[in-house]
Amino acid sequence: MEYSRFLDCLEADFARLRAVVSGDLSAAVPSCPGWTVADLTRHVGRVYLHKTLAMREGAEPDVWPPKELEDEEPLALLDQAYAGLRQEFAARRPEDPAGTWYTPDQTVGFWIRRMAQETVIHRIDAELGAGLPVAPIPDDLAVDGIDELLKVFVAFSVAEWGDYFTDILADSPGRTYVVRTDGAAWRARTGPGLFAVEDGAGDGAADVTVSGPQAAVLRRLWNRESAGEPSEVTVEGAPEAVEELRRCLVTATQ
Repeated sequence: MEYSRFLDCLEADFARLRAVVSGDLSAAVPSCPGWTVADLTRHVGRVYLHKTLAMREGAEPDVWPPKELEDEEPLALLDQAYAGLRQEFAARRPEDPAGTWYTPDQTVGFWIRRMAQETVIHRIDAELGAGLPVAPIPDDLAVDGIDELLKVFVAFSVAEWGDYFTDILADSPGRTYVVRTDGAAWRARTGPGLFAVEDGAGDGAADVTVSGPQAAVLRRLWNRESAGEPSEVTVEGAPEAVEELRRCLVTATQ
């Protein structure tokens, strides 16, 4: 996706998020256990501020969040933080340097992509908390989100912070996963200390296959499906293999 496209998606999803969270701030968010809509709103605002500082200062803040943010009214914090984020994006080029947690990409462009994906997931959280229908997710954004989740979150996290995955992967017999959606596919391999991803379904059988429409697969992998509604995603494979993938996804996105 072009960075201009990410920014357009960010704008649209923020507008939807902002409209939804202006309702009942005390409502529970089922996809974020223990959080209310107010907690979700405050979290998104803090994330925007954190990334703004990572670009402005060239490194992610060491201590976060600052204590003074604790008393900020959630909607005011969200509005202020989003305005600052967009101003920072407008003042910089995607290739300009920025501090990020993802070693291979230390640029503003990383945060443009990440904030577009962060916002679409959290506007789904807001919709689920408000009991509203989940608005459509553009196909290109959903495919990119799946790609980011598998490669940037899971594969990189296992390689960089492997200790967090020891209980999941140390005794893994070595499994193969295929994630497939319209026009895109990924093949992942696991094993002790390993989670490797390549584009395409590859050759040979897979232990687990996850398939469905783009937005449905994104929501399934992020555990953002609507409770009580039939899933559009088909998951085929042994339960223990499916559970290995699920635990890797949850650990990488905590």
